[in-house]
Amino acid sequence: MTEHSYQRLDAEPVKETVDRLQARIAARFPDRNLRLVASELSSAVDDLLLRPQTRRYRVLRIGSRIAMAILFAVLAVGVGMVFARGGELGQAGTVWSWIQIAESSINDVVFAGIAIFFLWQLPQRVQRSHDLRALHRLRSLAHVIDMHQLTKDPERLRADFQPTGQTLPMGLSAVELGNYLDYCSELLSLVGKTAALFAEETTDQTVLATVEGLESLTTGMSRKIWQKIALLPAVREAAGVVSPAEASVRTS
Repeated sequence: MTEHSYQRLDAEPVKETVDRLQARIAARFPDRNLRLVASELSSAVDDLLLRPQTRRYRVLRIGSRIAMAILFAVLAVGVGMVFARGGELGQAGTVWSWIQIAESSINDVVFAGIAIFFLWQLPQRVQRSHDLRALHRLRSLAHVIDMHQLTKDPERLRADFQPTGQTLPMGLSAVELGNYLDYCSELLSLVGKTAALFAEETTDQTVLATVEGLESLTTGMSRKIWQKIALLPAVREAAGVVSPAEASVRTS
């Protein structure tokens, strides 16, 4: 264990937590598709472990730096040749000749500067493109999780609930609904943690802003889920389903 092991978020423990949650969901709700969403999240963490900052990204970074060094050398040789030509002209050179030399030098410097800037930004652009695609995938997963809990309304478990012809059966008891909603909340939290992994190795403002937005999104969705969970004790009491622990608390 390193000295700074508790000062950063690592992908491996996050993946282990996601896999453990997937197993818990599969054990309690083997026929529900929520376990498949957890599987997708685990796959997203795997992709994060293979992000371009591995060998391909390092090769691209080294290649861009080598190309920049070559451009610097070519630029230096070109400028040296221009000044050598100017020295050969000496006093015989006209003003127009010196203007042409200066114009050529400025053009070379400008175009070389643009090329060097592009090469300097290239690895970061590749990294940003990969990160934004992965974060978009996580955003989609968050909405899928929200859709799974959207119709799970605790009020439908009340004894006085009147279903209509369009009411779909929920197929969950109050206890099962509590577990299901809790799993959804945990999944959303892990989506936020997976997004936060992208902020560990970058200072790119676009990526950081996207991560912050995704964390706010999952927090808001999780808040709605806990509002439903908070209603479950009252619903269970109205339905006459009270656990021994709850009964002992009320009678004490």
